[in-house]
Amino acid sequence: MQENNRAGDRFAGRRIVTIGGGSGTFSVLSHLKKYPFNISAVVTMSDSGGSSRRLMDEFRRQLPLGDLRMSLVALARNGALWREIFMHRFEQSSDHHEGNGGNGQNGGVGGHSLGNLILKGLQDINADDLLLAIEDAQELLNTAGNVLPVTLAQTTICADLEDSTTICGETDIDTRGKKHPEFLSPIRQLRLQPEDAPACLPAIRAIRRADTIIIGPGDLYTSLLPNLLVKDIARAVRESDAEKVYVCNLMTKHGETDNYKASDFVNTIHHYLGARVDRVIVNDGPFNENVLQKYAEDGQAPVRIDRTQLSRLVPHVAIEHLNLEDDQLARHDPERLVRAIFHTYDL
Repeated sequence: MQENNRAGDRFAGRRIVTIGGGSGTFSVLSHLKKYPFNISAVVTMSDSGGSSRRLMDEFRRQLPLGDLRMSLVALARNGALWREIFMHRFEQSSDHHEGNGGNGQNGGVGGHSLGNLILKGLQDINADDLLLAIEDAQELLNTAGNVLPVTLAQTTICADLEDSTTICGETDIDTRGKKHPEFLSPIRQLRLQPEDAPACLPAIRAIRRADTIIIGPGDLYTSLLPNLLVKDIARAVRESDAEKVYVCNLMTKHGETDNYKASDFVNTIHHYLGARVDRVIVNDGPFNENVLQKYAEDGQAPVRIDRTQLSRLVPHVAIEHLNLEDDQLARHDPERLVRAIFHTYDL
């Protein structure tokens, strides 16, 4: 508590914007909320699988809700019960794939996230206004900040590969490495359909007013870049006076970032942002052999640090031990990461 008070003296009211989605953003937001920041989470809207996909299939013009729900839960202060309610997922019924009605039919709740259904209900109550639904969810959860969709338009991400083929849909891009352990053609370009999808105006406003913008951590091609493909979001980040911080991945990902060095991640962010970031955060902490073996089986390895090239790309490079060393997964230690982001151990 005393450490948090010191942070309060120095950082109270500082406007922080995170850009991303998925478990990486969840982890960072869960720790940022412990400090007296003014937090806005700009969240990708490219999810195309799971409970979100089923709601999108059943309700025309429905946007994906999964990443919004995760960020709301990460920022929640209203006790464990509400967080558990929003994270609860109904069991998949055994006859789900039989296609003959019952609990397994498309309209059933089996496999759905309860939080997604609550958000959909709040959206219905608010005359289909997703932003008002999010505001109501923030009130229910007493969130320590605001959650903002990157766009309110229906979008799809497409990856053009070097072999001239194209994969469309976040889920298909995200999972192709798991389905195909063999060599896969690298991604040449990521596109958004439609290319001119308008940005969510409150998200632009938050970015313009930010003191610090944090991009990542998260899967490069499915959690981070889809946000920067919304042109007005990339422009707002470029034009913002905020310090722009990119958190590099701990591991490469088969089918997306095979053999990427740290500078390759940074170069890709710079390409889609249209400008350079001010700081990059890179991990040089050790992983235990069990973790390395587990990831190697999926074609993944720790991101190599090419210090000289990084220093040419970014004015400030922080290379520190940032992973949870005793964990069975490759994950950032959120406390160390937040300290590194604000380049101080006085937090």
